[in-house]
Amino acid sequence: MTPAAIIFDLDGTLLDTSEDLADSSNRALQRLDAPPHTVADYMTFIGAGAVELVRCALPEDRRDPATITRCLELFREEYGKAWNVKTRPYPGILDMLDDIVDRAIPMAVLSNKPENFAVLAVKAYFGEYPFLRVAGAVDGVPRKPDPSVALEMAEGFGHRPNSCWFVGDSGIDMETGKRAGMRSIGVLWGFRKQAELLERGATTLVGHPRELVALLDG
Repeated sequence: MTPAAIIFDLDGTLLDTSEDLADSSNRALQRLDAPPHTVADYMTFIGAGAVELVRCALPEDRRDPATITRCLELFREEYGKAWNVKTRPYPGILDMLDDIVDRAIPMAVLSNKPENFAVLAVKAYFGEYPFLRVAGAVDGVPRKPDPSVALEMAEGFGHRPNSCWFVGDSGIDMETGKRAGMRSIGVLWGFRKQAELLERGATTLVGHPRELVALLDG
């Protein structure tokens, strides 16, 4: 069934941000004399927000609140200087968005990325597309997998949640969609594996953006 609206995750779904996030985090760790990690490691850290990213990146014996706070400050500083060096839309994403726009299906972005960076990234890479709302992590607002903001978006669209799709690459995204009563569609080109997506509530998996377009008419 064609969705009334689609909510997308950002990192790992629309944009491959893994290298810029990894590089910025590693520079923050270096400033704290902590060891770096590979991009593959960071792909398991990303998804629950910046605090969780730096917590996972720090050595287990240095995850006290003060060190996490300091590492977060350094990460935001480093990422602010180099958030768009290697970041790119995944292959096929722009064509997919064109096809969604052609069908006049409303779209939004819901990310656990700090909202200032989420808005900046969407404007830079997808500024020509009519996303009705771009929401990221804001202090005091529940983050995914809490469904609150997803439900607010559905209300803003003027549609029932069960007529909307939630599209993402992580178990957090699948759980968000499930808890909101939306169809949870897992993408396999992102940061997480198929097993996690299915375990956390994916109803459908797609291996390329063109497969999501095919679902629109299916």
